Amino acid sequence: MADKKIILTGDRPTGRLHLGHYVGSLKRRVELQNSGKFDEIYILIADDQALTDNADNPGKIRDNIINVVLDYLSVGLDPAKTTICVQSALPALHALTFYYMNLVTTARLSRNPTVKSEMQMRGFADEGLPAGFFAYPVSQAADITAFDATVVPVGEDQLPMIEQTREIVEKFNRTYGETLILPSAMIPENIMQRRLPGVDGKAKMSKSLGNCIYLSDDSKTVKKQINGKMFTDPTHLRIEDPGHTEGNVVFTYLDAFCTDEHFSRYLPEYANLDEMKDHYRRGGLGDGTCKKFLFNVLEEELNPIREQRAKWASDIDTVYDIIKDGTAKAVEKTNATLNRVRKAMRIDYFDDRSIIGDWKALLG
Repeated sequence: MADKKIILTGDRPTGRLHLGHYVGSLKRRVELQNSGKFDEIYILIADDQALTDNADNPGKIRDNIINVVLDYLSVGLDPAKTTICVQSALPALHALTFYYMNLVTTARLSRNPTVKSEMQMRGFADEGLPAGFFAYPVSQAADITAFDATVVPVGEDQLPMIEQTREIVEKFNRTYGETLILPSAMIPENIMQRRLPGVDGKAKMSKSLGNCIYLSDDSKTVKKQINGKMFTDPTHLRIEDPGHTEGNVVFTYLDAFCTDEHFSRYLPEYANLDEMKDHYRRGGLGDGTCKKFLFNVLEEELNPIREQRAKWASDIDTVYDIIKDGTAKAVEKTNATLNRVRKAMRIDYFDDRSIIGDWKALLG
């Protein structure tokens, strides 16, 4: 068990996935999937976690499961190599969450920086915080350990969640004996993969802010987001003015997506992005030219994704079977862990009749 290399990752199905997801996790997942370095890879559609702050609108979660899966398949995640499964259909996760809650204090949960950040982002007051949302680090620990994950790819903002999972694993193993696998976090190597800002320059893409470019957006929508909303340099008022590339979202996106080959195809007056940046800083390069170049770069990235999405969307029966079969496989995997946990806790009362001997000895 411990010799296997297993990845667990996932997303909350609250909407279509966007370029932030693509840069921050999806591209890396495909690379890891195709690397041949891992024995098992699971992607969890975290609908239970999504319900912790959408309990009054479960239809939103139900409707977006298909969008998330189509985005997975369109970027190259292969169900023959990667198991896609639905969290709420895995009963073992619910049981493990309950057991682990007894190993964590409310004081420790309240100190989790990720929980604090998420509470603030969603506008929860202390008295209005759903208990399920407050305890979602425990649920995440159940997810990770249920799959015996050795590696969990996360952004830097999620590192406190992995730390809390490791604490739970260590306490369980100390209390009940070596049972659970201690996972490690894998953060993106490239700093540009760690957080892609919204087109308006805000730190995070958000549907409510309207600052996303979705993987499923058509060309017209992408162009509108770039030309109409993308933040550049407010001091670069005229083409001849010197400009700043730092904090300029157009160049942030170019850092994330463009290659030297893009210049030969779409902007041959420059050999690479460094030359383009130098010209912008000196003055004489307009924002319109930069945005047009970025649009061409993104279209080259998004067109194959759109084509794959359309192909999968035309065969929803197959997509359904992929999710169903993946979830069935995950049920077996997670049930095995739950059985192991119950045995370690000595609450596997009906696996065999050995407890009868214990009771007889107790009663004399």
